[in-house]
Amino acid sequence: MTTGTAGGGAPPTEIERELGAAAGGSGYPAAGGRRLPVLRALSRVRLYLLTARVHADSPGLAAPLPTRRDSATGQLSVPVLTAGMLPPWHPEWVFRETGLAELARIWPDGARLLAVNPGTPYAATLAARPSDRREWPRIAASIGGPPRNRLLTHADGPLYGPLAHGLALGGQLAVRNGIVWNQLGAAYVEYGTDRAWLRDPWGVGNRAGYERVVESLIATRLVGRTHESVLRTRRALADRLGRTPAEDEWSAEVVETLSRRGAPGADFSAAAESMRRVTEYEGRLRADGLLTPGGRVDTLASFDHGRAVNVVRLALGARYCDPAGAERAVLRIGEAARRAYDSWTAFSLGYTLTRLIHFDGDPDGGAYHDLTAPHRILAQDPMSPYRNIPWS
Repeated sequence: MTTGTAGGGAPPTEIERELGAAAGGSGYPAAGGRRLPVLRALSRVRLYLLTARVHADSPGLAAPLPTRRDSATGQLSVPVLTAGMLPPWHPEWVFRETGLAELARIWPDGARLLAVNPGTPYAATLAARPSDRREWPRIAASIGGPPRNRLLTHADGPLYGPLAHGLALGGQLAVRNGIVWNQLGAAYVEYGTDRAWLRDPWGVGNRAGYERVVESLIATRLVGRTHESVLRTRRALADRLGRTPAEDEWSAEVVETLSRRGAPGADFSAAAESMRRVTEYEGRLRADGLLTPGGRVDTLASFDHGRAVNVVRLALGARYCDPAGAERAVLRIGEAARRAYDSWTAFSLGYTLTRLIHFDGDPDGGAYHDLTAPHRILAQDPMSPYRNIPWS
């Protein structure tokens, strides 16, 4: 199995760096004092198994774990890969996610070793006798799985230029899910999850459905129309006044606009509630230093553009498009986002405000900090694409 590398130099992602540190710089054998640190490191990351797509698409088929002979000992091993070591996209070979608990449960007879990233500079090999495997689920449960709200960058992925810019538009969801942000590769999460996340909530089950959703997102047809309308009204009024309007001025302008349209009463109520929520969340963002004093969010288009990038990456993982098509789509999304915004800060705040409006019932509630965490990470981490890729 050929895997991806970063040329034998720096580890491709922080995942492989942490695994190497746990293994003490030597992938074999991970024994004695190094065994538990390696197991803990593996419990914090997604592990991947290569499988034929035809098997993955067969309902009810549980493909056996792959095995190979360990080159050093000749013993049978089960090979798994970490996220940074996945090979390039292939139409008929896919990857599914696994973990120590599942591996312990379905371990094949005769296999004596767990081989992580075998044959690469970032390998670790663990004994997998019955006594060893019995402790894997306990260790995995104590760690709790891969963390969310983590910035992961692939050293071999695009770091500058239009494609990197486009991929960075999906940075908030990538950070939130603990996924590498700058990759169009073999998997987004993993084959089954990529397909499931396209079915729900997007209703996508084939290439045509994927293309339809992406076109709608690029055109920002799926962002909340009421919220976008009241923000557009405020922006137009600000352009006329030469300043941000006061709340009562904004409200009066929205009422007048709706009245001219002959809008039903429900539209007035929805607009009033939208303005209330926008005002509250913008105030909270200012108080936390995330929005400048006097600053405002003029459009929520970034919510559709950011989601569009992740839909593209999911579709690539689901094999509903190929890498060339995915790259073209990401570049188009980048062009649309640059027309709507003039900075990473404005883009990210639009995305963040949309998430707060939709998913946080109270601006003082506990969900607020979780919903704003990806913005904070991307705005503040020195390695963030928002800090290293020019917006224009």
